[in-house]
Amino acid sequence: MRTKRTLRRPAPSAGAIRRPRLAAILAACLISSGLVRTALAVPPVLAPPTEEDFQSAANGTSGSFTDTLAKTNLLLGNMGGLRTELSRYGMSLAISETSETIGNLTGGTKTGAAYDGLTQMLLQLDTARAFGLHGGLVNVSALWTHGSNLSATNLQTIQTASGIEADRSLRLWEVWYQQKFLEDDRLDIRVGQQSLDQEFMTSQNASYFVNTMFGWPVVPSYDLPGGGPAYPLSTPGVRLRWRPVDPVSLLLGVFSGSPAPGNAGDPQALNPSGVSFPVNRGVMVIGEVQYSFPSLGSMISADEPEPLARTYKLGFWYNSENFADQLYDNTGRSLASPSSNGVPLNHHGDFSVYAVADQLVWVDPREGDRTVNVFGRVTAAPQADRNLITLGVNAGVTVHEPFMHRDSDTFGLAMGFAKVSGSAAALDGSRAYYSGAYVPVRGSETFIEATYQYQATPWWQIQPDVQYVFTPGGGLANPNDPGKRIGNELIMGVRTNILF
Repeated sequence: MRTKRTLRRPAPSAGAIRRPRLAAILAACLISSGLVRTALAVPPVLAPPTEEDFQSAANGTSGSFTDTLAKTNLLLGNMGGLRTELSRYGMSLAISETSETIGNLTGGTKTGAAYDGLTQMLLQLDTARAFGLHGGLVNVSALWTHGSNLSATNLQTIQTASGIEADRSLRLWEVWYQQKFLEDDRLDIRVGQQSLDQEFMTSQNASYFVNTMFGWPVVPSYDLPGGGPAYPLSTPGVRLRWRPVDPVSLLLGVFSGSPAPGNAGDPQALNPSGVSFPVNRGVMVIGEVQYSFPSLGSMISADEPEPLARTYKLGFWYNSENFADQLYDNTGRSLASPSSNGVPLNHHGDFSVYAVADQLVWVDPREGDRTVNVFGRVTAAPQADRNLITLGVNAGVTVHEPFMHRDSDTFGLAMGFAKVSGSAAALDGSRAYYSGAYVPVRGSETFIEATYQYQATPWWQIQPDVQYVFTPGGGLANPNDPGKRIGNELIMGVRTNILF
């Protein structure tokens, strides 16, 4: 390994440099920081409808058209008999639309609002119902992402404001086959193009929130090639799940090292339709152990109080790709130095560890649907020389049925924290020294979010949301106001989810 050399002359602290230059210099620093690209996320979960769901409009519902809409589980019900016909062949079809308008009232590089939306389409085939093969499942899903991206145009945050923001496209998302084995289906194997945010590093209670980082975490979003195989991207691989005893499940996956066919540019643009299927980009291995209680087969006496449900997860990932150094070029000079060749020092491989916890802490003794849950997740990538983000933390509380008789509503309050690596921060100091421009040293970014999911009808959900971001981008300079950092951001919006 090549030995890193120190800078030829000592760089002063960022606080000692206050010589504003052209806004173009600041914009260039903003782009080269790597924070402008949109972080990957996980969209609202879309599950295939049951036969009861699509028959609800026809059975047990009478009255006017508006009465029917208020009671049916799906806006389009049985789709004129299409879902019943598909069911005869073991198939189920699900379609949803998530639309939102969000805007920043303060801070950012500018204030304003934007619309963005996501249409999800899911088709599954149960092989037992289709042709008698027990335990088999074929899954095909597609995404239509539309609208604009407030985080990229206004906010410049590390932890982007919405989990559905993405480049405009119509793309294939996941295509896989899953087969169950052993008694009680204790083993199953999934093969094909997969998005890891559907199974790994997930928190059930975090999924109620709008911010990106309550889905696919901040560490893999910025440290993995292409942001990792997560919404709206996916990659070919194999995943094994084994339940050796009822409370414990083990997950192990081996996937292509990147969801994009190349390293240069926007990974979504490099794989615009989701059909690149890159298999020559190294290897990513991810493993997770899960403990859940009560689990399948748990016995609870009738005179015992209902147990407080909990799920704990520990995991890791390793990627064999090459990773660029955050501070030095391949000759050992600072990448900010005028004498640098601009080619980062390469490191082989990267890894991260993580922990997730979901815990039920209170159940109303008079109303079982009224509950309070807490969650937490920590992700860490300790190799600061090759990672932009070395630590990410999410934590929060959710309240189900916050008001009596609103048993499908949920209120949540949560936070997120992201720490910029020491090497990336050191590069900021070097840029300030060599350019003479105001380039603040990035440190960390924190946000808080309050959200409320209001179930207007079984198929329609309305979700007002408020977020506040401290030190956006970890403390980036504002290219529109030289000499100052981007101000703290108050973000407000409304999301709506519709099941068709």
